[in-house]
Amino acid sequence: MRAPIGHFDQATPAPDCLDELTAPVADAVRRWSASVPADQIIYVETDPQWADTAVFVEHYGQELLEQSANCVVVAGKRGGETTLAACVALSTTRVDVNGAVRRQLGSRKASFAAMDIATGETGMEYGGITPIGLPDHWPILVDSAVVDLPYVLVGSGRRRGKLLVPGKAFAELPGAVVLEGLGVA
Repeated sequence: MRAPIGHFDQATPAPDCLDELTAPVADAVRRWSASVPADQIIYVETDPQWADTAVFVEHYGQELLEQSANCVVVAGKRGGETTLAACVALSTTRVDVNGAVRRQLGSRKASFAAMDIATGETGMEYGGITPIGLPDHWPILVDSAVVDLPYVLVGSGRRRGKLLVPGKAFAELPGAVVLEGLGVA
């Protein structure tokens, strides 16, 4: 399956439009070393008012829901220590924060990180956080269903724009751990 770029007015290989990306995402694209070439990551310009998944697929096409993933920042806590991590799961599911995430992080408690922490620690806009360009020491938990897709539509670091990324590239991100059942219905 090819990337579904026909839905968008502008689709550009990410290395050719680094100025459209936040600094951490642009730096990650510049340093890209995965087996999937960086020019297979496609930036598609979108209107920020359509950034939230439900509104996005309503505007750009319901069929994109099956190819979309959300990236959320979670905070795992144990004994006064907090571990931040990113979770990537299909948009048709929700992240199993209290089960799979908590167990994987070895945390006593896990919850979604506060917006100011998520944006401050990532350097990305809320509603546009992507696993590409996150701090190298963060665990990036990726649902196995994301990796299995030929292309996945995910945030670009900004509310304006999305990235189309080959699914298998998510497994090669720094700190990536692929988990079965991270996303639950």
